[in-house]
Amino acid sequence: MVAIGAVTLIGFWEWTQFVDAPSRMFALIPTVLVSAATLWFVPSDTLSLNLVTQAHYVVLAIGCIWWLVASALAITYPKSSTLWQSSNFLRYGFGILTLLPFFWSVLLLRAEGIDADPYHGAKLVLYVCFIVWAADSGAYFAGKSMGKNKMAPHVSPNKTIEGLIGGIITAILVGWGTAYWFDIQFASGFVMVGITLVTVVISVLGDLVESMFKRVAGIKDSSNIIPGHGGVLDRIDSLTAAFPVFAFLYFTF
Repeated sequence: MVAIGAVTLIGFWEWTQFVDAPSRMFALIPTVLVSAATLWFVPSDTLSLNLVTQAHYVVLAIGCIWWLVASALAITYPKSSTLWQSSNFLRYGFGILTLLPFFWSVLLLRAEGIDADPYHGAKLVLYVCFIVWAADSGAYFAGKSMGKNKMAPHVSPNKTIEGLIGGIITAILVGWGTAYWFDIQFASGFVMVGITLVTVVISVLGDLVESMFKRVAGIKDSSNIIPGHGGVLDRIDSLTAAFPVFAFLYFTF
């Protein structure tokens, strides 16, 4: 919890660039208060996390709904920016909706089955990371070699439909091999492919969403905390979208 909490806090710090406030420290206060409130109201002990309570499902469902809305905003940018660009309240809300469901979904997946196998949850977390990274790699090579049709040219001109398809195929193959290797059980092979497919598509759109926010804020990287690679948000943009969606689908199906 400490590690993922630190990553989330750094993400909130980087998000302060996307809001208007007297100072970045002042801008951090609302997100910290909301985060503390969720830790108070949503069960965070290992036993409750392993059971996945109704409160956990609500957090994951909110995350899923947000990423559907955010994806629509990214795809329709710049027209969609008129709906939120001038609202500081919405910008704060977008940051909270981006990072808090991510935080809780990683905790829930890590705690899954921990009483029977202390490493099962870690394998689930790695599964999500592997399929997202595989999708990124597959999309890059497919886009470079075959990409013609742009996904969202106003947000990220380099992303193409052909790259997305290549990323999906790569992710499903890697997901199948990882599930077999880690002995991760799904209800069926069809369910595994379906969950992986949806997770990967959302992860790609999650990358577009952060690119949209950076474009509106007029910045290239969320920070320079990782020399040569930008900030934490730049590294986890796809994962912030993938984890809540995967967790909700995995625990539901």
